Amino acid sequence: MRGVAVLHRLTEAGGTLSPSALERATGLARSTVDRVTATLARMGYVRLDGRDVVLTPRLMELGNAYLAALRLPALLNARADALADELDESVSLAVGDRDGIRFIHQATRRRAMSLSFRIGDLLPAERTAPGPLFATQWTDGDWRRWHERRAADPEDRGFPAVPPRNLSAQAVDDFEQRTAQAAREDWSLDDQLIEPGLVAISVPVRYPDTARIACVASVVSHTSRHSAEDLSTALLPRLRETVTAMERDLREAPAPQPATPPSDLATWTAASKQELGRDFIESLARGLTVLTAFGEGRAALTLAEVAKATGLARATARRALITYEHLGLVTQSATNRTFTPTPRVLSLGFPPLSRTSLPRIAQPHLEDLAAEVNESASLAVLTPSGEEIQYTARAATARIMSANITVGTRQPARATAPGQVLLSDTTPEAVAAQGYALVDEELEQGLRSLAVPIHDRTGHVVAAASVAMHAARHTHEQCVAELLPALRTTATRIETDLHMAAHFTQVPLT
Repeated sequence: MRGVAVLHRLTEAGGTLSPSALERATGLARSTVDRVTATLARMGYVRLDGRDVVLTPRLMELGNAYLAALRLPALLNARADALADELDESVSLAVGDRDGIRFIHQATRRRAMSLSFRIGDLLPAERTAPGPLFATQWTDGDWRRWHERRAADPEDRGFPAVPPRNLSAQAVDDFEQRTAQAAREDWSLDDQLIEPGLVAISVPVRYPDTARIACVASVVSHTSRHSAEDLSTALLPRLRETVTAMERDLREAPAPQPATPPSDLATWTAASKQELGRDFIESLARGLTVLTAFGEGRAALTLAEVAKATGLARATARRALITYEHLGLVTQSATNRTFTPTPRVLSLGFPPLSRTSLPRIAQPHLEDLAAEVNESASLAVLTPSGEEIQYTARAATARIMSANITVGTRQPARATAPGQVLLSDTTPEAVAAQGYALVDEELEQGLRSLAVPIHDRTGHVVAAASVAMHAARHTHEQCVAELLPALRTTATRIETDLHMAAHFTQVPLT
């Protein structure tokens, strides 16, 4: 529970906090904070960056496990993206999370006034368009909890993704009326309930052969482009067509093939405890690994299946599951005794990490590389013309003579090592075969550079990592023997983080 509390506070702070700030935010002792963050760092979930604790893309494996188990993003995202392209408006998919809603997909448009919500963000149901639709299926207990929450938090301070409610403005006390209307019309509207100018319209996507809502699809706009009335007249018919297609996709989807569960996690945690001693909280590490047991084809697991997937003892897995059930991260079926992850898993770091970019992913790895080889390291992508490269991340070293390359710099692609790597699919050189490019003084006398590719989840080369140096410091042979292994290791680490981050989100390359 202490580890989850630390992850929650880091998430609410945007992904970065100092240990002292975590101490204040969680109420934990500083020694406990240090042990928790050391354990999370060992797991690769956070990075200890000077005085700060920073969330890393590896943490997204928890949210990815939930989204894979849910299957809805994999089955419906393409429809949402196509609708966003057609309407030139933002389109989102959301699921219910108790008396709130949580986004599982965002297809946003790049505008000065654009949607800023992230995958995993939690919003109060009464201030959204999807909320009334989910509330049509609430129980009396759900409504009671909603009234209790409204009374305890009238300004919505418990929802950091939305601005606090202005109590002097028009109140959102017609939620029950809006819910009744949504039940009659099977769609719902948000007319500037979140903040002035933001409007949205929503339609439920239902599971096959049942009235149960799987998720809600929404089109979100600004009053400068559409009024609330415009949404219901101009865009609602097209949204309904897309939802019909989504429901057909759910009906025709083949049964999921169970993904390979993680392995040797219990052995890894035991070895980490042996190495780090009291600074490693084995119960925290083992507890978090339980969440990775879920995935595609593994949406509902018995206690025995969780224990087998993680290599943990049944008693250890049971304690973790009971704790997570108490925290609302998993739910247990009363009929078949299986456990299922809930949307609340996304609260563990996913929102701030879902808006990361490739340069941000690469930067700490480039800094580690530069410190290791004592040469400047960079990340570059190919410009749309295909004639130039642009540097998007950079880690320099303190040398009297070093490569003077800054972020944003453009250079001819064919005269640089990164460029030759990025053009390896279209050039006759042996770069693709050998897996690297070594360029000697082609761009500038005395400048030697070495580059390797960065691949996306499909295997396509999307960027190049490189080191640049004065030719006098390393011969060709030394570059290949001494620098290339470290550079390839760095590229692998960047790719691992990129693949994790891009599983259910779009990761910009620049």
